[in-house]
Order: sequence, then C-alpha cells, then structure tokens
Amino acid sequence: MTIMKNTSGQHEAIMVGLAHIIEAQHARNERPDAWMERQDTLNERLMIAIERLDHSIERIDRPLAHVEITQARMETLFARVFRPHLERR
Repeated sequence: MTIMKNTSGQHEAIMVGLAHIIEAQHARNERPDAWMERQDTLNERLMIAIERLDHSIERIDRPLAHVEITQARMETLFARVFRPHLERR
C-alpha cells in the first residue's frame, strides 16, 4: 500500500480549487434570489393590471346586459309587427 504525501504546493492547489468551487457556487446561489425578486415585482404588476382589466370588463358588461335586453325586446316587437304580414301571404 502506497501512502501519498501531499506537498505543501499540492495542498495549496487543492485549497485554491475548493475556494473557486465555493465562489462559483455562491454566485449560482445568488442568481435565483435575484430572479425571484424580479419575478415578485412582475407578479405584483400583473396582479394590478388584471384588477384593472376586471374593473374595465365589469364597466363594459353592465351596458351590454342592457343592450341585450333591448335587442330581445326589439326582436319581439319586430316579430309581432311583421308576423301578420307573413301569415297573410
């Protein structure tokens, strides 16, 4: 069995390599945090926009409901007015 002895240069190279690995891992760990902050900001803006759209749709729906009722009344009136003419033919 051979026992390898590390020289001080090999030991230092290993430590430098580990320091680079830790530094790289730290940089990778910071990326998701920054991404999550941006995502939270976007989510907040989207929620505000969605709420505005919901209110706009409500404002549009109210008059449209009235228009649909008016249209149904007009169709009924036209049917009553023109039905006698159609039945005479």
